[in-house]
Amino acid sequence: MGEILKTINLTKNFGGLSAVVDVNFVVKKGDLQSIIGPNGAGKSTFFKLITGELEPTRGQIIFFNKDITSLPQTAISHLGIAVSYQITNIFPMLTVFENVRVAVQSRKTTFNLWSKAISHKEFVEQTRHILEQINLSDFKDEIAANLSHGHQKRLEIGIALATQPKLLLLDEPTAGLSPMETRQTIELIKKIAQDLTIILVEHKMKVVMEVSDRITVLHYGKLLAQGTPDEIRNNEEVRRVYLGGVKI
Repeated sequence: MGEILKTINLTKNFGGLSAVVDVNFVVKKGDLQSIIGPNGAGKSTFFKLITGELEPTRGQIIFFNKDITSLPQTAISHLGIAVSYQITNIFPMLTVFENVRVAVQSRKTTFNLWSKAISHKEFVEQTRHILEQINLSDFKDEIAANLSHGHQKRLEIGIALATQPKLLLLDEPTAGLSPMETRQTIELIKKIAQDLTIILVEHKMKVVMEVSDRITVLHYGKLLAQGTPDEIRNNEEVRRVYLGGVKI
């Protein structure tokens, strides 16, 4: 499979603090690649560099052979990178259906604001398909603010999918979820990953080991290790600095 995204010596400094240091990272089409590391390892900063929320101090970000290093967030989003953050970012007073439909419409270059949105069959059909995909069809008329935390997280993933991304970034999608909700989210991620390239930041190691094709480990902003789940599981240095010497 070809490369979708790669970073070359990606570095981000905040004054005298180096949050990300010379990280070389590659994601291939169809892969689910997880990024792990202790608190303060640079995971969130790395995510924000890829999405354009932060600008690197130096280095490059290449997406489908295009240098996107200094592009604004909106431009990067329209190129096909979508993100679902740990803190849910939904329209709380809109229904579940309306939340997803707005995201579907955002990717259309022509749209008549004076026409009824519900009359646009293409938008409606795409929205229904996504709601089925994330198992929220039964909640389509529910106000988003009234959803459980687990369903809100699932809705935000649906909103990201509605932008038709080529690459989906998931920032701790199981944070704050119950064991049952976590299992449901794992199954959703597995389903999505069948057709989409994903970068996942996640603290729950059981989740990471179950869903990942490859894992990247950051430590103090530097690349500590990369490999398959088995390779990371058996890496003594990873266990020492991140897992307290415990083998998982």
